Amino acid sequence: MAVRICRTSLRDAAVKRLGSFMTGGARICSRQLSSGTGEAGTATPKGTLGTAGPTAKAPHPSKKGRLLTGAMIGLAIAGGAYISTADEATFCGWLFSATKLVNPLFALLDAEVAHRLAISAASQNLLPREKRPDPAILSLEVWGRKFRNPIGLAAGFDKNAEAVEGLLGLGFGFVEVGSVTPMPQEGNPKPRIFRLPKEGAIINRCGFNSEGIVVVAKRLGAQHGKRKMEETASNLSSSNDDVKQGGKAGPGILGVNIGKNKTSEDAAADFVQGVHTLSQYADYLVINVSSPNTPGLRRLQGRKQLKDLVKRVQAARDEMQWAEDGPPPLLVKIAPDLSKEDLQDIAAVALNLRLDGLIISNTTISRPDPVNSHPLAKEAGGLSGKPLFDLSTSILREMYILTRGKITLVGCGGISSGEDAYKKVRAGATLVQLYTSFAYGGPALIPQMKAELAECLKRDGFKSIQEAVGADCR
Repeated sequence: MAVRICRTSLRDAAVKRLGSFMTGGARICSRQLSSGTGEAGTATPKGTLGTAGPTAKAPHPSKKGRLLTGAMIGLAIAGGAYISTADEATFCGWLFSATKLVNPLFALLDAEVAHRLAISAASQNLLPREKRPDPAILSLEVWGRKFRNPIGLAAGFDKNAEAVEGLLGLGFGFVEVGSVTPMPQEGNPKPRIFRLPKEGAIINRCGFNSEGIVVVAKRLGAQHGKRKMEETASNLSSSNDDVKQGGKAGPGILGVNIGKNKTSEDAAADFVQGVHTLSQYADYLVINVSSPNTPGLRRLQGRKQLKDLVKRVQAARDEMQWAEDGPPPLLVKIAPDLSKEDLQDIAAVALNLRLDGLIISNTTISRPDPVNSHPLAKEAGGLSGKPLFDLSTSILREMYILTRGKITLVGCGGISSGEDAYKKVRAGATLVQLYTSFAYGGPALIPQMKAELAECLKRDGFKSIQEAVGADCR
């Protein structure tokens, strides 16, 4: 009887959550699409979401909104029926598989509207939550903390730390928020995100649209407080394990990516301000000097400029008071559009200043095949997705060799399968990050990639993922 009551409760909760998502999603879609928010060629007042004024009539739901609503209704009904007969792990797998039915509908929406809807769903815990354990072969220790798996979500998806808990709940080993700028800024004019679905790519020129460090700090502070309460309740804080389990925002690891304001004349001061305000909530920090959409930012990758910047940021971090865990590791995110000499300079700085890690890489301003013949190739901005894979992996391998495997490298760029992630690991990445493939593939991609990566490791005789790091460079 207790089992039946539990299943009934779970069924009711699932129907309530999916029903809430259905209603909220339809409301957002119908409002934004009917008002033309974010659509190319339409005029939207600056700083607004395109909502009607207080005296305007409520817009009629669009066809796209009705399609999305119908899909949510179907999932709610099917989910309510299925949960009464399934165990938790089976139902969890079903939920992730079910997102494959909904995710294509997001492609019918404007890119920023779809992104906003996804963040809203994650922030309200309306996405599936991974209840199944990760393959043991994927667990690893980095910077004194245990990662459940090496697959993370790159910065740029949750820019303002609105949905950390929901995104970690999807089963990522870590989530990186940002880039966060000191002062709020709207970023570049819309449209600024362009999909190339057949190529599995995206071109964006968002320009660090951010709510600013004050807003983000409040959100991260609340999450950090919640995590501390949970640790106290479960007595995790009294564990004798020297390697910390999970991070400051939950069972996964949280990275905070900081940037500079577009109009700032002192980039280092912006990064220092970000460190002073946000580092206490981060399991690791990232200095983003590689976005192509902020004028002058990439010049900070030069040897002298980077050395001076890193020294100032490290000093700002180290002068703060830290508990036994010590300060968060500091990483630098670099571009893929670098010469051999540029890479040598960056490697020298990283080794000399004992940088904790490098993220390789950001988006590219080049247009490799098959994007170069696409009508959207002329759009300004950074290219991400599958066409970036070979370029970013080549840079990753070169940097692993230059740093002699002494610097933790995070592979980012064009990963869309477990096999891709495995190639990054063999090229020198200890951790990997997704963005574009997650935007196209949705939540179902994550458990699929973890299973594929584990299979690749076993196939080649590795007993742990750490054994495979840099295998192609040895």
